[in-house]
This record gives sequence, structure tokens and C-alpha cells, in this order.
Amino acid sequence: MTAETQYPTGAARWILVLTCVACAVMELIDSTIVNVSLREISGNIGASVTEIGWVSTAYGIGNVIVIPLSGMLANLIGRRLYFTSSVVVFTLTSLLCGLSSNLWVLVLWRLIQGVAGGGLLSTAMSIVLGAFPPEQAKTGFLTFALGIMIGPIFGPVLGGFITDTLSWHWIFFVNVPLGIIGAVLSWKYITDLPDAVRPPKIDWAGIAFIALALGSLQYVLEEGSIHDWFDSAEIRTFFAISICSFIAFVWRELTTDHPAVELRLYKNYNLVLGNLIGMMYGIMANGTLFIFPLLAQVSLGWTATQTGAFLISGGVVGAIGMILGKKLFANANIKTPMIAGLIIVIISLIPMAFTSPDSTRDNFFWPFIVRNLGVALVAPNMIGIAVGTLRGKDLAQATGLSTMTRQLGGAIGVALISIYTTRNSAFVRSNLVGHITTYNTVTQERVDGMTQHFISAGFATDEANKAAHQMLDASVSSQQTLLSYNHGFMTFAFLFALCIPVIMLIKTPKGNNAAADAH
Repeated sequence: MTAETQYPTGAARWILVLTCVACAVMELIDSTIVNVSLREISGNIGASVTEIGWVSTAYGIGNVIVIPLSGMLANLIGRRLYFTSSVVVFTLTSLLCGLSSNLWVLVLWRLIQGVAGGGLLSTAMSIVLGAFPPEQAKTGFLTFALGIMIGPIFGPVLGGFITDTLSWHWIFFVNVPLGIIGAVLSWKYITDLPDAVRPPKIDWAGIAFIALALGSLQYVLEEGSIHDWFDSAEIRTFFAISICSFIAFVWRELTTDHPAVELRLYKNYNLVLGNLIGMMYGIMANGTLFIFPLLAQVSLGWTATQTGAFLISGGVVGAIGMILGKKLFANANIKTPMIAGLIIVIISLIPMAFTSPDSTRDNFFWPFIVRNLGVALVAPNMIGIAVGTLRGKDLAQATGLSTMTRQLGGAIGVALISIYTTRNSAFVRSNLVGHITTYNTVTQERVDGMTQHFISAGFATDEANKAAHQMLDASVSSQQTLLSYNHGFMTFAFLFALCIPVIMLIKTPKGNNAAADAH
């Protein structure tokens, strides 16, 4: 670090940190808060089930496009102006989303809101981490990790509560007063980077290539399941555009003197490993959080509110676990808490892979508590590995790259588990149905018993027999779905184990275990 580097102190530092974390949490909540209200929105504005998905897809596309560009944009117009402008645009588009009465107008505002939100997320991270000197880096990592862990958990519950008690419009209106306060505090307390250099030339080609690459990929990941993935010409086209644009982007950024995204930062060994771990973690963490609500609501009959409330308890425990983990592993090698956290997560997933139709809330309570304690040991250290040795403009660029890989990992995780459960469900059904034949004594006794039940209820013999077979089919369908989710949890337990060898490759400086080495 240069001698003239100044760090905020006292109340000014914590106002700055809390403002940035609050804005990042507001962005994260908005990425999930809408999902539980899509049915009400579609009914109110007259959109089909397929069309209403664009409300979420547009936000995701805008979000992921701008995240890797945020470092360049912050240098271009100044970090304070860029962050404050992002807050203002996010707040204004939230208001306009709430006032929308037409689907495609709402989608347009959600796209712009996603662009502003992407700038908030990665820039907030670099500001928080840069507010602490290297010897206090763990405090910055922990503070930001607490926010990104809690935000997505509260989103669905908050969205359901607001929609049920007020209307869907208010899931957007609540951002307005928070955004106004955030904009005022951002302008007052955020400062520009002393080593930031305004690029003499804007890399328009690089911006266009990364926008096409990430926008197309995000569309494939979000819409693929609806269009049956690569059986659809539309999905194949967007995937091809994404791959070609990504190749062109990498070539452009490595050959131009003023790149939009500084890919040369990947010479930093731990940044590469940190981003790889972040992507793997995003795939698995988001994947497990995606299938649990489906398991609870589809197979176990929980309501959306019950599911969301259940997730909150685990999130609060995870936040406490982060604070305790910092104290317990204060002098440990950074690999130690991460490996311990992964082992804890793996242990917690195994009992969830043996769910039965009779499982209750109690069967999931302790596994989820244990899971979030494990996550609490992984998340802040994962951020520390990726960007812990960087400061100034390099930190701004690196946090954008780190956030992008984590976001993409989450989207990939949801897409992969969606494909896996669909394919695995067919495999499970074929195995279950193979045991249901007229020659199977247990099956015949079950059908006969249900048939007699319907006959006693007043059904004709043929109708009773038909109803009994329909009930048997429904039972098989319920069990195949449940088993598919069980297999999903076990698969993720195995995949989490694959992260451990990657963590072992991390380099740490001799005599200083708090941060990762950049060599």
C-alpha cells in the first residue's frame, strides 16, 4: 500500500460500511422478493405464466451484465458518483416498477433496475473491503458476508408478507425511502479511489462482447427449463451467441491497452482459486436452497410462508456462526475454517437425503442449523481468498469478477439441479413402476383395499377400480419426486467434498495466516 492511503475511522467508517451493506442487501432482497409474488402480478396485469417469468429474467440479465464492468465504470465517473447514481437509479426504477400496469413496461424497468443493482452489489463489496487496512481485512470480509448471506433468505418471506397484507406494488415501493436514505449517506461518506485513473479510451467492443456473452448465458440458464433446454433452437442460438461472444471478449481484453475488464488480474493465483471456489460454492449453495422449498412444498405440503420462515431461523444462526467463527479461527490458517465448514455442510446434507413422506419440520431443523453454521465458516473466507491481497482499483475490478462468478455459479446451480431432478425423476419412476404389477402380491392387496374403500363410498365397481389405480399412480408420483430431491441432496454432498482439494491448493504467506498470498 502507498504511504498516502487513508482509511475511514470511527463512526464514519461504520456509517460507510453499513450504508454499503444495506444497499447490497436491498439489491439481493429484490432479486428474490419478486418470485413469490409473480402469480399475483400476472393476474393483475394480465400476463401468462410463461410471460411473467420475464420479470425475474430481465432483472437477472441486467444484473449479471454490469457486475464485471462496475470497476471500469467506477474509474470512469468516480466511485462516489457511480455508487450514488446506482442507488438513485435503483430507487427510481423501483418506484416505476410498482406503478407499472403493463407487463413489458414492468420488464423494461426491471432490466434497468437489474443494471443499477449489479453496480450496487460489486461496488459495495469493494468499498467495504477497502475501508479496512490489511491487518483488519477479516472484519471487512465478515461484515459483507453477513449481508450477502441474510439478504436472499429474507427476500421471499418479506415478499410473501407484503403481498398478502398490502399488494404486490409494495414490494417495490418499500425500496423508495430506503433508497433515498442510502443515496444521501453514499454521497456524504463514500470517497473516490486515490489511485483510480480515468480510462483515456472506452472499450466499447469489450463492453458489447461481455454484455452479449453474459446476457445470453443468463437467458439460457433462466429460460432453459421452460424451453426444454437444447431441444429448443432458441436456447441453442443464445448459447452459441454466448460462447462466441465470450471468446471474442477474452481475445479483446487481452489485446487492448485499455480493457473494460482487467482479465490480467487472473495472474493472481489466489484470485483464480477464490473465483473457482466461489463458482463451485454458488452452484451448490443455490442448488440446495432451490430444491429445499420444492421438497417442502411439493412433497411435504408446506406453505410458502412456512418454508420462508423456516429458512430465516437457519440464516440467523448462520450470521451468529460467522461471528463465532471469526473468534474461534482468529489465528488459524485460512484453509482450516473453510475445510471444517465444508465437512459440516456435507454432514448436514446426508440426513436430508433420507427424507420420507412422514418427515416434519423437526426432521429438517437441526440439519439446516448445522448447514448454516458450516456455510458461516466458508463464505467470508471465500471472499478473503479471492480479493484479500488486493487494494485500490485492482480491488474494485477483482470484486466485480468475484461477484460475477458467484452469481453465475448460483444461476448454473439452479439450472443443473433442475435438469438433474427432471432426469432423475424419470429414472426413479421407471424403477418404482417395475415393482408394481398384477403379479405382485403387495400391489394387488393395496389396489383391492383401495377399491373396496371406494365401493363402500358408493362408487360402481369399475369406477372404484379406476380410482384405486389413479390413487396408486399419485402415490408413485409423490414418491418419485421425493426420492429425486433426496438424490439431489446426496449429490450436492458429494460435490461439496470436491471443493476440499481445491482449497488445499490455496497459498498462504508464511507467518501470516489471515490473508492469502498473491503469488
